[in-house]
Amino acid sequence: MLRLLRLATILWVAFRFGLDEYLLAAQPSGRWLRTARSLDLFRRYAAPRGERLRRALETLGPIFVKFGQVLSTRRDLLPTDIADELAKLQDQVPPFPSAVAIAEIERGLGRKVSEAFATFDATPVASASVAQVHLATLPGGAEVAVKVLRPNMLPVIRRDLELLNTAAGLVERTAEGRRFRPREVVAEFARHLDDELDLVREAANASQLRRNFLDSPLLLVPEVHWDYCTTNVMTMERMRGTPISHVTKLRAQGIDIPKLARAGVEIFFSQAFRDGFFHADMHPGNILVAPDGRYVALDFGIMGTLSARDRNYLAQNFVAFFNRDYRRVAQAHVDAGWVPPGTRIDEFETAVRAVCEPIFDRPLKEIYFGRVLLRLFQTARRFNLEVQPQLVMLQKTLLNIEGLGRELDPDLDLWKTAKPYLERWMQDQIGWRGLVRTLKAEAPTWANLLPQLPRLAHRALAEDRLGTIERQLEALLAEERRRNRWLAVLAFVAIAVAVAAVLRALFR
Repeated sequence: MLRLLRLATILWVAFRFGLDEYLLAAQPSGRWLRTARSLDLFRRYAAPRGERLRRALETLGPIFVKFGQVLSTRRDLLPTDIADELAKLQDQVPPFPSAVAIAEIERGLGRKVSEAFATFDATPVASASVAQVHLATLPGGAEVAVKVLRPNMLPVIRRDLELLNTAAGLVERTAEGRRFRPREVVAEFARHLDDELDLVREAANASQLRRNFLDSPLLLVPEVHWDYCTTNVMTMERMRGTPISHVTKLRAQGIDIPKLARAGVEIFFSQAFRDGFFHADMHPGNILVAPDGRYVALDFGIMGTLSARDRNYLAQNFVAFFNRDYRRVAQAHVDAGWVPPGTRIDEFETAVRAVCEPIFDRPLKEIYFGRVLLRLFQTARRFNLEVQPQLVMLQKTLLNIEGLGRELDPDLDLWKTAKPYLERWMQDQIGWRGLVRTLKAEAPTWANLLPQLPRLAHRALAEDRLGTIERQLEALLAEERRRNRWLAVLAFVAIAVAVAAVLRALFR
């Protein structure tokens, strides 16, 4: 019942903000649409369509706001007016009252704001879908940013996730839908949302990412002040910079924009393949550019992880793509179990080539990944390719990277930028450096095992394993002899009965 009520709410909000206009544009004909038009359901609105869409998503809650954030990075797929409005969802979501924020902070820290901070600005500097940020100063003079969760978020998110899970269940009833494993995808999304609603986890994510890029010439990550962190409050170093979406302002500051775009690609691949731990919410609202040209990462609620196996598999695929070795790509998919083992490699290779070959040797501005993805889905249907839920966050981040790169430098060649890094990474993994690193990692295990080898060898020699096998064989042979004796008796009885029957017939 609650799900039906939520669905009704979604439909009502869509109707209230005139989103039926999008449906009319997508399906201009049809009996029911003509009937709706005759009833004057498609009304005229003073507000532009992009503003109405943004306000509808804000009204529906955090999951829908996040959907709008992802869409805002795809300017190649959206009209300019809609993309500009959705971009406001990145850091211009309406804030909740400052008094409520202060009460939440005091509840989390267990003391008054005036006691915890030397200064505290009650006016938020940023507001997002699940939290907002206030500037403050610690008693020692350190400038910090205090992030506080919106109150009563969990029931709303759980309700929307239940609705998404219901929709996923309906999709899974079809053979086509089952292949995309929608329930697992929703479960992956829910897991990351749970992480985002616990600011202690977010603080831990920030600390790990900062450690991974300590002294990096490419990326700055704020330091966490753990004494001022709880599940609903996170206090971190205040970072200064220009939003990465303000390209004109960055140029005026002397920032090399093409270099900045290339650095963003390297940062992502370093996180994903070197560390297996990457920022999975890289929309422009979460990224600043420091005066020295380095990226500044913000908002660590959604992080992705990749196992060593996933990293190795993906890197091999990327390198094979870059080298146009489509047979290697097809074979890797079969080896990983992403397509059925009986798949014909030559057919799959031809299909992958048809999708990927047209996009090489072009600048990013000439590559339309919407069309490429459509072709890939068609290929997936043909070869029963399964969606891998553990890689959903990586796929989402790749889309964000593409949108960001297109906004910074439309002439960026994503392939030529990423290929050298991945080739170096692969060489590092399979070359002598990788061997040395593996030996170092295994050294503690071997150090523990080697002293035990003489004792284990003596035990193995002392055990009469051959005698045990011989006894088992003798038992089997005895059973076989017993079975043969019974068979002989049965055969003798059968022959005697047959002879008696013949004699009786002859002398009757």
